[in-house]
Amino acid sequence: MDWLIAIQRWLYAGMAESMRSATDMTGLPALMSLAFLFGIVHALMPGHGKTVLVSYHLGREARWHQGLTTGTLLALTHIGTAVVLVLAGVAVISRSLAAGGRAPAFELASAMLITAIGIFLVARLLRPRPHGEIRDGWALAVATGLVPCPLTTFILTYALARGKLAIGLAAVLGMMLGVIVTLASFAVSAVLARERLASLLARSNRIRSSAGWTLEMVGALGVLGLGVAMLLGRMGKL
Repeated sequence: MDWLIAIQRWLYAGMAESMRSATDMTGLPALMSLAFLFGIVHALMPGHGKTVLVSYHLGREARWHQGLTTGTLLALTHIGTAVVLVLAGVAVISRSLAAGGRAPAFELASAMLITAIGIFLVARLLRPRPHGEIRDGWALAVATGLVPCPLTTFILTYALARGKLAIGLAAVLGMMLGVIVTLASFAVSAVLARERLASLLARSNRIRSSAGWTLEMVGALGVLGLGVAMLLGRMGKL
């Protein structure tokens, strides 16, 4: 973990220096490349919904492109929320900066939504009924990513203070692409791991069915447990 922190600091320092020295668009490719690598490393750090994504996809049959979609949605929401808040200039930004870049209200809302989706997933398994395709994975990804990215908040605020909004947005775009790569990789890996397990159990439909239900229940309980833990942690700070 220490080496990841060291790499993240080095990349962040490089981004900051590139933003300070940039006077036109000629330096954007280098800045965005640094931001892309920073996004990959940053998303590997604790948090960012990786556990939620893995728990969900280990617990439900899906295709690789669905894992790609949920990982992308989570990253877009996580960073997009911060961009919207900064550009809108709402009062929560000042509170976020005072709280180290965090937005308590959004953290609480995210925890509540994840808990609600976890309850829904468990209830659906306990009382199965025919249903069409449900976008619960999309909803879970959006709910998990609802908490604004603190570093995106800092980057854009820094850029705005120096009249370099376009450069700041370019850095955020590069960072977001890196975060997408990491989160989508975790989600797709979980999908492929479940498929591999299912293929190993394919000789016995009964075992496969039982294992599939068990995996779904473990995944649903994992999502629910994470939501409850987040909710209790957030409420303890109120």
